[in-house]
Amino acid sequence: MKKVPAIVDGRFKLFESHAIMIYLAYVFPGVADHWYPADLSKRAKIHSVLDWHHSNLRHGAATYVLNSTLGPALGRPLNPKAAAEGEKILSESLAKIESVWLKGNGRFLLGSLQPSIADLSLVCEIMQLEVVNEKDRDRILGPHKKVLKWINDTKNATRPHFDEVHSVLFKVKEKLKRLQSGGAKDETQSTLKSALHSKM
Repeated sequence: MKKVPAIVDGRFKLFESHAIMIYLAYVFPGVADHWYPADLSKRAKIHSVLDWHHSNLRHGAATYVLNSTLGPALGRPLNPKAAAEGEKILSESLAKIESVWLKGNGRFLLGSLQPSIADLSLVCEIMQLEVVNEKDRDRILGPHKKVLKWINDTKNATRPHFDEVHSVLFKVKEKLKRLQSGGAKDETQSTLKSALHSKM
């Protein structure tokens, strides 16, 4: 399919992030149950979050980030109208996370006391906002205190791996600063494309 992420496990090949996380959590012994619970009702709820994610949070975040910030680095013009539409979907999605998925006494999605693969997927989507202007990031995330706390809880629960996985975002952010200041445009675009493909 020429898509990333993808994995190869022996002769088995798989692409799509949610499918990969489910496979890894299910097939390897020793993975803690909270990542992808054996209880079928809990699993079904995790699947509902993951399915909702694709057409809501992912659509809003990716549309906003690409059209407000990343476009020129990938050879595409900025599109303020598309960015505004993406931001609207993103803000609605953040509100929905607070009102639906973060209900209950738990620190994580679905009222859980420990993170699941759904927490990983949704938090990683929101982490894309690290590459946009800091004022815009704060404006979008600032009203959503429960989301901000949940992001920090997920970071803390998964460190040091969380920081390692997301380090590419901070590299992209630095490259964007160089690109915006007019430094080494061709080299920066090439490096950015490479970094972005490793993230997606």
